[in-house]
Amino acid sequence: MQYVLQKYKCIYCSIYRYFVNLILLTIFCFLAGCSGQKETQQVLSIDNQIQVSKDAININTASVAELERLPHVGAKTARDIIEYREKYGKFRKPEHLMLVRRISDERFREIQTLIKVK
Repeated sequence: MQYVLQKYKCIYCSIYRYFVNLILLTIFCFLAGCSGQKETQQVLSIDNQIQVSKDAININTASVAELERLPHVGAKTARDIIEYREKYGKFRKPEHLMLVRRISDERFREIQTLIKVK
């Protein structure tokens, strides 16, 4: 009988050690993940510092002719921008221009220094 009790005691000790290690590993992963988020936030804040030119076009008030002066923006795209603005209201951020048909992420990156919303 005593042998059986010792055998179960060892099993319980193993299970106990397993759960303690699991909890410690979880805490370590959580702390490591939190430190990585801080670095990501710092990188994002650096990327958001884009210099807009002094002659930037206000996409909330620009006409078709003004919008056509932007690189790779033709008459159709300019009309799409104005239609979107009339349908949904003013753009709150320059990035919202990517919601317009024919404005891809790549095209937006090419013109982001040439536009403004204020």
